[in-house]
Amino acid sequence: MRSLWLEEALARPGEDDAPALEGTTRADVCIVGGGFTGLWTALRLKELEPAVDVALVEQDVCGGGASGRNGGFVLSWWSKIATLEKMLGGEEALRLARASTDAVAGIGRFCAEHGIDARYRADGWLWAATSGAQVGAWEETLAAAEALGEQPFRRLEGDEAAQLAGSPTHLAGVFEQGAATVQPALLARGLRRVALERGVRIYERSAMTGLERGRPPQVRTAAGSITADTVVLALNAWVASIRELRRTLVVMASDMVATEPIPEMLDELGWTNGMCISDSRLLVNYYRLTHDGRLAWGKGGGTIAFGGRVGPAFEGESPCAEDVAARLRFVYPRLREVPVTHSWTGPIDRNATALPYFGGLGGREDILYGYGFSGNGVGPSFVAGRILASRALRRDDEWAAAGFPAGPTGLFPRNRAGAFPPEPARYLGGLVVRGAVSRKEDAENLERRPGRLATRLAALAPAGLVPTRDAVGAGPVRPH
Repeated sequence: MRSLWLEEALARPGEDDAPALEGTTRADVCIVGGGFTGLWTALRLKELEPAVDVALVEQDVCGGGASGRNGGFVLSWWSKIATLEKMLGGEEALRLARASTDAVAGIGRFCAEHGIDARYRADGWLWAATSGAQVGAWEETLAAAEALGEQPFRRLEGDEAAQLAGSPTHLAGVFEQGAATVQPALLARGLRRVALERGVRIYERSAMTGLERGRPPQVRTAAGSITADTVVLALNAWVASIRELRRTLVVMASDMVATEPIPEMLDELGWTNGMCISDSRLLVNYYRLTHDGRLAWGKGGGTIAFGGRVGPAFEGESPCAEDVAARLRFVYPRLREVPVTHSWTGPIDRNATALPYFGGLGGREDILYGYGFSGNGVGPSFVAGRILASRALRRDDEWAAAGFPAGPTGLFPRNRAGAFPPEPARYLGGLVVRGAVSRKEDAENLERRPGRLATRLAALAPAGLVPTRDAVGAGPVRPH
């Protein structure tokens, strides 16, 4: 079973698979991965140099990975401005945060210009607290932005958060107007269509089985190969298959459910626009409405992949759909009798900073990568496409010079070899930390004091969709 989003997208006319790669061929640029990062990179390459020969290989269909399964939140990087500033300095942090806001609007413009019906709605994002412990989780973020002369969030007064969200469980919050929602699989398939129209050669059902690192490099699939001047790895969580990058991330599932259409009940709650909402848990709850009046609800922190292997556990129906639905009903008790009709799961590439890495394997300019969006990639992938395209074309511009690090080395003084330990310590440690986070946050949901051990272990978790107080505290960037 695919996600609700992808089922709808693939049911539309003209969505037949692109051919699989067969035989040997050559390209100027070969992109591995047909999600948002790969497609935006291909489109940007064609925008900058229309004659460039771009080939893209995708193991499933374009949008079949994380890009067709996520919540469809089109967010900026303002919620991570404190981490951006520590990593890159104030000037570059501001430039990239502003670029990420421009990206949200840019995606809407692109959809309008090219007739992509991705159901883009720029109705903003509510960053909320649904327990007393979460109240004020945004304060250091707002202070960091204000210190740089920006106020991207509006503080909500009194019970305004509860009124906006349609539930008194929302105790407080801040609102970012410069955010949007999309039906993500429709966006991915729309980008695919435009890429094909611009001459990008797309090969679906063509998983990369090997990367030959000669000069020039070569991408191999089961039935063919592409030799290219430059290879761009746009693999999301599947980047864990690359040995140099495996220890820089933890692959963890995010799970979603969707209710049956309930437009009348949503009218009664007072939530009828395209606003998206997330709470301030580390195992975040994130939720939004669909065009036909469903409530789509996601939860981070599901299955952990041993060794970063994205296997069958990350496909199909969610194994924890009941728990996800229970969270929905806790926050919206008036919907406790509403049936859940769909569930699905998918992998997230969680790194230590919750901001992406961009670089070249072994420092090379001809094998590039971009990954590590940590649950916030729909909007930032627009920026990623610019960074990767400029670097692939060896341009000397603002995007090629973007200051994102190539990985954790050098960012973490106590752990220069990689942000996370090798297996099995990473997997077992992940299970222990995730369990502690869950116990801590479940206790806080009930307004109870969490145990001291759970609190200390939870502080070791990597950053998520939104930063916690620990994530933006004083000191150098570190796994937290």
